Amino acid sequence: MNVQIAVIDDYQNVAMQFGDFGRLADRADVTVFHDHLRDEDALVERLAPFDAIAVMRERTPFPASLIERLPKLRAIITSGMWNRSIDLDAAAARDIVVCGTQTSGSGTVQVTFALLLALLQQIPTVDRDIREGRWQTGVGEEIAGTTIGLIGLGRIGVKVAKIAQAFDAKVIAWSPNLTPERAVAAGAEFVSKDELLARSDVVSLHMVLSDRTRGLIGAREFGLMQPTAYFINTSRGPLADEGALLAALRDGRIAGAGLDVFDIEPLPLDHPLRSAPRTVLTPHIGYVSQASYTTFYTQIVDDLVAWLDGAPIRRIVTSEVADKAAADPRKG
Repeated sequence: MNVQIAVIDDYQNVAMQFGDFGRLADRADVTVFHDHLRDEDALVERLAPFDAIAVMRERTPFPASLIERLPKLRAIITSGMWNRSIDLDAAAARDIVVCGTQTSGSGTVQVTFALLLALLQQIPTVDRDIREGRWQTGVGEEIAGTTIGLIGLGRIGVKVAKIAQAFDAKVIAWSPNLTPERAVAAGAEFVSKDELLARSDVVSLHMVLSDRTRGLIGAREFGLMQPTAYFINTSRGPLADEGALLAALRDGRIAGAGLDVFDIEPLPLDHPLRSAPRTVLTPHIGYVSQASYTTFYTQIVDDLVAWLDGAPIRRIVTSEVADKAAADPRKG
């Protein structure tokens, strides 16, 4: 009997388009699921027959409780090399191989500026206006001359800094690992977190989510921001306290927010962020691009072939190693 492989959370029905799963045809049966299941019992019922599961980023978490209920599972292949939603220690205890793929981060940089430009130029509003017969109802803002504060100046933050400078913005930066020398090398001024929040016209998050960064921006931090400042998050939702963000928007303590990431994804239909004022929301598309999907699904197939050959590649081992990787100053 062939090995059973599941590809889950293929929202756009494109996994087979971007990855050559035909390479597995003689050795494995591949089943693709396009919907998303949040309930653990439903996940167990669906995934119990599979020997290997290919996951797209953190769309479906694999905590110890789920891993322990999948006795056939022998391999988890994830896009990217850091996936905080997989309990690597639980996988290792079961001798489950976990492998990843490369990723560029360029799409996240692009979405960061798409959100910022949409906010400053009021793109969603004016697009709706012109379709409904109105003309020039508001006045936009320019990036030139603003101060953009980057919380995190790693691989993605450095790219954001470079583009911000091309817009003639001043860049200031802070993270727990950042040094003044690294900030200067990226064209940014190193400041404290509080100074960054107080001075910035735009605050943009570019940090890896971990126990020490969860809730990094809360009510206190939003209170330090200028009422004319914008908040951008294209990293991970839990870096910022959603309740505090909603309160800051509702009370006018910040000018607006551009969000690509949320605490719960997909965002529930009744979530208050869906109706929050002065926001531009995108459905975690920072890594959803043709270039990223080509890399992800091509290398997911490579990983599966290597695993079937008994020589796994791009292995992600224990949480201790992952924590060290996440703490790399180049990532924040």
